[in-house]
Amino acid sequence: MFYTYILKSQKNGSLYIGSTDNLKRRFIEHNKGLGGVYTKNNRPFILIYYEAYLSYKDAKLSEKFYKTGYGREVLKGKLKNYLK
Repeated sequence: MFYTYILKSQKNGSLYIGSTDNLKRRFIEHNKGLGGVYTKNNRPFILIYYEAYLSYKDAKLSEKFYKTGYGREVLKGKLKNYLK
């Protein structure tokens, strides 16, 4: 399985959108500060949403969509209970 996931920073409430083939491993890496500067500086994170896909291509397309203006609006509707 492949995943598109949304993390919420417990430090400042910002969201991080990513995709992976191993959600548990990637979540642990983000909270350890491994990877990019953004997640290193905004940790700790909680996982607030994910979608599972059969192909990495579909997970990556979903990630790219959620990073667009319209995609963020769609995501806001799905996550309205978590974005307070």
